[in-house]
This record gives sequence, C-alpha cells and structure tokens, in this order.
Amino acid sequence: MFNVFTIAYYIPGTLTANHVLEFVAPFACQLIHAQAHQSNDADATLMIGKSTDTDAYILAAAIGDSDVPAEWDRDNFVGTQFPHIADGEIVVLTLDYDGSAGTAGQNVQILLTFSQG
Repeated sequence: MFNVFTIAYYIPGTLTANHVLEFVAPFACQLIHAQAHQSNDADATLMIGKSTDTDAYILAAAIGDSDVPAEWDRDNFVGTQFPHIADGEIVVLTLDYDGSAGTAGQNVQILLTFSQG
C-alpha cells in the first residue's frame, strides 16, 4: 500500500504580484500529480521545482481557467518521470499571476499529491 499525501494552497482575491510558495519535504517522496486553477478566465502560470532548480519538475504552464483545473502527471513532468524529492529538500512553486502580462488570476487553488518513498 502506498502512503499518499496532499498539499493544498489557496490564494484568495485578484492576484497583483507573482507568488513563490515553498515547503520542506518531511521525508523522501515523489510528486505523482498536480493540479491548479483560477476562478476566472486568466493567464496565470505555474512552475514547480526545487530551490536549486525551480523548474526541475514542471516547466511553466498555464493553470486551469474558470474553476476547471489543469492537471499534470507523469507524462507532463520534466523527463516524463515522477520527480523524486529527497528528505529535507525545498520544493518551490512559482506562480506568475498574469502569465506574460495577460489577465491576472483570481482565487487560485493548487493541489499537489505525493507518495512516500
């Protein structure tokens, strides 16, 4: 049986700046799924990596619009492999609030799913 856990982020309101979200892996794990969306039709993008390479896991990509999540799994990860995250590694999520000077995202939700090991 796999030990699976999730980490969720919610940023309310209309975004006015980029956001960098970080957490320390409590043990060795693998990122197995990610999803993100905004409540409006906007241009926000998300990139996921580690402190030494901020796009090591997912290159910058548009998040879902109008509460319909964009999803990433093994096929979408860098190298088409589940990223292995070492115990104590800093995972970094970089949210560009308006993509390339487009419409700012609103009420952004991000959900990451990991397996232990």
